[in-house]
Amino acid sequence: MDNPISPQAAPGKLEGLLAKLDEATTQLAGARTFAKPGKVPVVFDLVRRVLLQPGGCAAVEQRAQALEEAGVFEGTDWAHPHILVPSLTPQSLKSPVADTLAVEALSELRLLAVAMGRYRHPQVSSEQAHHFLAQVLAMNLALLFGAPGEAEREQQGRLAGLSRALVRHLADRIGYEHVIDQLIAEIWRIIEQRPILTGPVKQMITQIAICNSNPDIDLGASGQGAHRLVSSLFGPTEACREDPGLSVYEERLAAMDQRRLQAEAMGCARAMHDTGLVSAYHAVLVRFLLDQGDQLLSEALGLSSTGRDCLLCYRELVHALIQESVHPETSQTVYGLALMLERGILYNPAMGPALWRQVNLPLSRTTREQLALVFGESASPRARLLEGVICVLGQPLGVGQGNNPTCQSARAISMWSYSDPDYLLQLLVWAARDDEIIMHFEGKPVSSVASAGGVAKELHLDLDAVSLILVPHLDRIYGEMGRLCDDRDGDPHRWINPEFHGWWCGRGFRINVDVATGHLHDEDTFLRHFYASYHPYYNGNQPLIHPQPAGIAVTDSAARFIGWHAISILRVGLDPEDVMRVYFFNPNNDSAQDWGDGIKVSTSGHDERHGESSLAFGEFASRLYIFHYDPLEHGALANVRPEELQDVMDRVHRSWGADRLPAAELQAGQGVDAQDGGD
Repeated sequence: MDNPISPQAAPGKLEGLLAKLDEATTQLAGARTFAKPGKVPVVFDLVRRVLLQPGGCAAVEQRAQALEEAGVFEGTDWAHPHILVPSLTPQSLKSPVADTLAVEALSELRLLAVAMGRYRHPQVSSEQAHHFLAQVLAMNLALLFGAPGEAEREQQGRLAGLSRALVRHLADRIGYEHVIDQLIAEIWRIIEQRPILTGPVKQMITQIAICNSNPDIDLGASGQGAHRLVSSLFGPTEACREDPGLSVYEERLAAMDQRRLQAEAMGCARAMHDTGLVSAYHAVLVRFLLDQGDQLLSEALGLSSTGRDCLLCYRELVHALIQESVHPETSQTVYGLALMLERGILYNPAMGPALWRQVNLPLSRTTREQLALVFGESASPRARLLEGVICVLGQPLGVGQGNNPTCQSARAISMWSYSDPDYLLQLLVWAARDDEIIMHFEGKPVSSVASAGGVAKELHLDLDAVSLILVPHLDRIYGEMGRLCDDRDGDPHRWINPEFHGWWCGRGFRINVDVATGHLHDEDTFLRHFYASYHPYYNGNQPLIHPQPAGIAVTDSAARFIGWHAISILRVGLDPEDVMRVYFFNPNNDSAQDWGDGIKVSTSGHDERHGESSLAFGEFASRLYIFHYDPLEHGALANVRPEELQDVMDRVHRSWGADRLPAAELQAGQGVDAQDGGD
């Protein structure tokens, strides 16, 4: 595709600008910290001028690492690429402020260099960068395929061409001819995991729909698989196929007979369960059917006999939940409600009264303001919170931590929804009404208000409503429990996890890292206990009863250590190929990852349920560093085959344990060169 920007640039102009840019970069790198802010605008101006030249994007991409190391992103959100949000890029790329556009373009080209393997970044892997840029392209398809509109030209002037040149360069490098198909595949991969927070996915689908409907944008043969996605949001049934608008759809519903209403109900339910996404039309239909009988309502929710019986037993409560929480702006409530009824948790004696309390719960001023700030005022704060409650109860494995280091809190919310939902609702009442949660650590009360602080210094707001309200409190309590363990030897999770999560967290505890030195410790015993506690062949075929907290050493696609991460083990069993797998919950928003050394986390295709991740047992064990177990249930430790354990330990030593080998073991492995390679 031709570059529309200055195709007949003066000979040598780009080279001259690049020489000036290199000089400015060198000056910025050599400047003291207090002087850098004064030199950054010069770099931004030169970057903007370079990007307006043919070949400018490629030239800046080559210099991306040097520019970042010089400090061009210091003091901004762009300095932390792992927290950047693709859905915010359209605002930056359409900004009339030259510096804003320049720093955004620099950031995208920096991530492109990472994705292409040119730049090994300490915070993001090449796969993460590639996924981020794929989503950036999804959010900016109009810049990729369409011509600048009058509004763009008026607001941005020549800068509009810069944005388009940047997006086209990204598409050229990533694979322009497959962009749409890759994006559609990415969307399907994400929704297969059934996240509660669907806003970013819906935005991407909306962009695809806009491009599909724009006669000036030619997608060619690409994008044919988008129809199911687009129709699930904008035309799930015959009566709303052409996206007529909500008021017109309501009029059509009022004129329908019973047979046509049933067809509408079944069509909406089919689209919802196919994608996990709920159309605003579906919310309108569900509210309309409240007065049309429970059979049609059951059809609209797509319920089995289990869910239908639950609906009939708790009819008044379900109707109240729909009245209060199901609106076009909170349409995902419908999916959460259907799954909550299918779980049958309303038969828990405490759940009915707890949900009635939630329906009428007075929210504190802080809670109302927080919900309005994040979700807007198109629906009331109470409706937003109820939407979150119903979705979390229906989708325990759809909870995500967002761009926050709060995996422990997200894991806890998921585990409580899974095993102790009435306790979760009690915590939410305290947080949303009283602005304080008090838990107990070994009998001592721990207040979220009195805590000195948690893991997260600040909270990014890309969370569901329940997490938005609970996580700040839980994070501070978790941090305070950690401080209460400061004077104890060993890893504090030994004491924190059972007190924080609940009685069903195993009191037995194993860790394969020596806390004092950071070296691997007693690997053989650690693995034998894990196999004996969790592997059906060694634990008497005892299935896991409650999810158990565990800690993993996360690695990138090159098997390099990234950090420690909290997950929960859900179950262990044979997959369709008779491979023993560990199925686990990962709260990091996207559970399909490449951890290197041939270990690729699966989220579908190996008998995973929505929201589950899985790995072969030995592969999972090679990334495990902490687990809990019941010390009174002894497995057959001696029966684990030594060669199986050795294979796992070899995987550890090739990845996150490579720099953690005890000195004696390291020297034994290095032989005659040992004296040159000790820690």
